[in-house]
Amino acid sequence: MMSLTGIQMKRENTILGIIGGTGFEGVPEFEITRQQVVNTPYGEPSSALYRVSLHGNPSIFLSRHGTGSRIMPHQINYRANIFALRDLGVTDVIAMGAVGGITPQFTTGSLALPDQVIDYTWGREHTFFDNAVDLDIRTRESGHTEFAYPYDHHLRESILNCAKITGIPVIDHGVYGVTQGPRLETAAEIDRMDRDGVDVVGMTAMPEAALARELGMSYATLAMVVNPAAGRSDEPISMESIHQVLENTTDKAHQLLLSLSSVG
Repeated sequence: MMSLTGIQMKRENTILGIIGGTGFEGVPEFEITRQQVVNTPYGEPSSALYRVSLHGNPSIFLSRHGTGSRIMPHQINYRANIFALRDLGVTDVIAMGAVGGITPQFTTGSLALPDQVIDYTWGREHTFFDNAVDLDIRTRESGHTEFAYPYDHHLRESILNCAKITGIPVIDHGVYGVTQGPRLETAAEIDRMDRDGVDVVGMTAMPEAALARELGMSYATLAMVVNPAAGRSDEPISMESIHQVLENTTDKAHQLLLSLSSVG
């Protein structure tokens, strides 16, 4: 059996970081080898960082919303989270996230790997180039980070190849619209996003993806579609129905992550 490093990642000495989102706060089925509290120049990360073993391959897990989902999307210290992962040597990040489906292909219960982002957020600390304190950042020539394609192509292909091998269906495209939260969207806002070309809506992909790019980390989102977006169903959106869908969808996402280090 080949490892993730052997067949899936594009570089040697890859260390995988996993950011857990809604429904993915804990680390079940991962063998925890160490728990670390990391201090950063940007404050505290959302949670301790867990060194975990995926079939013998070292990875690092961080809970985006903290223990018990106590941190709302607009209150997350995205800079501290990404800096802490990089500080522990993470090179490639798979970020989990619950989203609502807007266009027909993105049905409730499906998994998707978006390939584009539209950022509707505001007021978030979105760059390391404000009073940057990290030497690698300070010495760069410009803060104008290239971001035409926000999700790393090679990392996405690695995940998609693994999904094909294991038979876990994953939609291999999609535009992720990122809203401010914490409230859900209006039907009119979703209609506007549909006109903008958005396929799924969530609250956490930005500035997370851009910060990872600033630090030179490969980044991909594994989106779990947990409900139709506002106005896309006759039924109102409820947290109860979302959590019911999450149970099954999270299980598929777990299987995919575990298989990344076991298929060959």
